[in-house]
Amino acid sequence: MINRLVKIIVVFTFIFSSAPLFAQAKIPWWLSLEYGKQRFRASDFGAALILFENARSDRRIMYEQMERDFIVFLSASEVRRIGDSLDILERFSYDRLYTAASAALEELFYRIPKNSFNNSATAALEAFEKLKNYPEAEFWIGEVYRIEGELPLALVQYRRALSMRDIMEDPGFVVTLQYKIASIHRTKGEFNEMERVLLSIVSENDTLWSDSNRATVSRINEEGALPYAQASASFARTGMTTTLRTHGIDRFLEMYRYNDSIVEQAHRLLGFHYVVSGRPSAEPHLMFAFLIQNTTIIEELRKRRFDFVFSDLPELIKEIGTNPLLLSYMDTVEYFKTAYYLGAGLFRNGYSAAALGLWDFLAGQPQAGEWHSRAVMQLRNPRQEPVIHRLNETP
Repeated sequence: MINRLVKIIVVFTFIFSSAPLFAQAKIPWWLSLEYGKQRFRASDFGAALILFENARSDRRIMYEQMERDFIVFLSASEVRRIGDSLDILERFSYDRLYTAASAALEELFYRIPKNSFNNSATAALEAFEKLKNYPEAEFWIGEVYRIEGELPLALVQYRRALSMRDIMEDPGFVVTLQYKIASIHRTKGEFNEMERVLLSIVSENDTLWSDSNRATVSRINEEGALPYAQASASFARTGMTTTLRTHGIDRFLEMYRYNDSIVEQAHRLLGFHYVVSGRPSAEPHLMFAFLIQNTTIIEELRKRRFDFVFSDLPELIKEIGTNPLLLSYMDTVEYFKTAYYLGAGLFRNGYSAAALGLWDFLAGQPQAGEWHSRAVMQLRNPRQEPVIHRLNETP
């Protein structure tokens, strides 16, 4: 009886010790990516990197095989007589049981809309070459390099992923990639490259920044209505800038709303960069950033209290109170720093009254820390921010 029990224990020990071997069955490339993300978040970066690389290579292998299957189908003598019509070829593959080609087309149309091929089998065949790439895997490989301090390698990966933007499952992820690239340039002191990437984010995503577009910007009238939502970008910017410079920050925030949160960070970082570089273009970027920040805060407050109406910045800060969500948001977007540097941008451009209004607001906010102290000093002795000349930067 004892011997039998020992044999059972030995068998179970072998089974459990061998479990990892049995668990190594092939998994889909997309699942490898998800497992890799789990390992990355658990700080197991070595395992994560292997999974991301497996996801990349397995996806390439799959689409290479589908490409070959489709080429074999197109090379058949009875198929060559049909011509380039994708619709006819698709039906033919089903009717004549070319199952591999049918499966390849089904996968292709799942990833890329069929109508984008203009009914061309040649165009469909060329699309398989694109689908061999896996931008999400390239990005996550870059994330491993970044976390391990290999910034040049991370940058290569991010750029590689960005070059595949047309097959990203989430088109909005392009902006995330651009911010990652800009952050690395900033860390490495490559300010010209950082500026170029941030400007591309603004130009590609901010309709109010481009004169060729009509942008959604809300202007509040005395009844609280929104008299216009579609204004030419240059017209809207001119009105906003004039209001800020002439009537100050409270009137400006009383009149305008703009909630394009995607570009808030780009405007903010460009504004900070231009202030310390001594450039007049700091003002419009920080105006946009601060408007977006306050629009986000005001909209959140209105969700909690429908009758909330903005009056001035000190009252807005009181209304926020101890709201953890909004306090966290203010930290994330560097709210008080943005206000201080917007004042600096206005002051450099000759609009001292508007600048002093912002610094006066900060002087009444001890929780603003450094920006409170610097604002107090500016009120005592207003002066331009010192210009910092940095390497790898053009004036």
